[in-house]
Amino acid sequence: MMGLMASEETRTMTPPTGRSAAAHDAGKPGGAATRAWTMRLLVLGIVLSALNLRPAITSLGALLEEVRDGLGMSGSVAGLLTSVPPLCFAVFGVMAPRLARRFGAGAVVCAGMAAIATGLLVRPYAGGTAGFLAGSALALMGIAVSNVLMPVIVKHWFPDRVGSMTGLYSMALALGTALAAAVTVPLTDTLGGSWQTGLALWAGLAVAAVLPWLPFVRGRATPPGAGEEAAGETQTPGPVSPSASAEHARVEAPRLRMTRSRTAWALAVFFGLQATAAYITMGWMAQIFRDAGVPAGTAGLLLAVTMVMGVPLAFVIPRLATRLPHQGPIVLALGVCGLAGYAGLYLAPAAGAWAWAVLLGVANCAFPLALTMVGMRARTGQGVARLSAFAQSTGYLISIPGPLLVGVLYQHSGGWGLPIALMSALMIPQMVVGFLAGRDRTVEDEAAR
Repeated sequence: MMGLMASEETRTMTPPTGRSAAAHDAGKPGGAATRAWTMRLLVLGIVLSALNLRPAITSLGALLEEVRDGLGMSGSVAGLLTSVPPLCFAVFGVMAPRLARRFGAGAVVCAGMAAIATGLLVRPYAGGTAGFLAGSALALMGIAVSNVLMPVIVKHWFPDRVGSMTGLYSMALALGTALAAAVTVPLTDTLGGSWQTGLALWAGLAVAAVLPWLPFVRGRATPPGAGEEAAGETQTPGPVSPSASAEHARVEAPRLRMTRSRTAWALAVFFGLQATAAYITMGWMAQIFRDAGVPAGTAGLLLAVTMVMGVPLAFVIPRLATRLPHQGPIVLALGVCGLAGYAGLYLAPAAGAWAWAVLLGVANCAFPLALTMVGMRARTGQGVARLSAFAQSTGYLISIPGPLLVGVLYQHSGGWGLPIALMSALMIPQMVVGFLAGRDRTVEDEAAR
């Protein structure tokens, strides 16, 4: 990205974080009150943003059959549609650190929420499959950049509370996911039965998430002298501190090459495989239950149960993970739950539907665990920014074929046996690489150059 002019270098500051920030503000008139207000607004922004990171996907999963009928989609095209989220996350997520350096992380997240609102409002009425995909891509672009920047913002502004803040963020994300799955079908019926209305109404939640970020759009880009990768240390998601030294901003941090780090690769593959399972679940699980004879409304509730399991566990698991020297045992426990859930879907999808929904919901909590490990596998803001972009972008690239392949197998086999076998098979390498990613190592030790 294009750097700022040298004359701006003296105005680019490093924001205070953690206890040093509190000490810094304590000596200024109104400083403590200003910081308290800023932190509360930032927490509100993080929570509202997290609520918006999955309704675009799970609301579609709940109405996938209606959307397919309305747009004339085949099973293969529907599989392509369920593969669009990881594709967009991979393509646009990698841009997030550069955009944050140029415009500020707060401004990028604010723009991301606006993109989500616009995409959700436009896609049901765009006309045809191509227009629906384009509107979805716009919303997913906003989700992608926010996905990457949330761990960076948490690490930067809450360095002593990474576990609890990641848990809060993940809990809100799971709540938004479950809410969209649970209420989209009944709200659609209440509003006249139009799937277009049922999908478009989620734009309102995204509009609400724009508002808390508006005061944070003043973040400045890192000056050229700070080095391209230093954004994680020098970039603020909100208003900059006028008392930080310009000399500190000029210090260039060691450059990191994530491709040299085995830990980064293990985390990226783990992220990709858990994302594969998650997007197959969000896109197809309701359809599995409906094909087994479960009514559409109940199938949506079952998907909501799967998603809502992440609300309490997304808060507990990150806190537990930060207290363990090795997160591998948590990875293995989640994987066993996933294998049990898939076995149930194959053997008795309708009879034990609620139990399988709960087990798969527990397995899906690999996502907050992955986010927590991103914060734990790097020592610095720079490392977290680089690792978050690498793990998420690479991971989402890995996850692209999964939902598409499930759609193809479903259409050509005429049942769910082969797709469920695929899901089960992918859980094994997920457990292996997750165990490796959980080792007590940092990318700075492996990727510095």
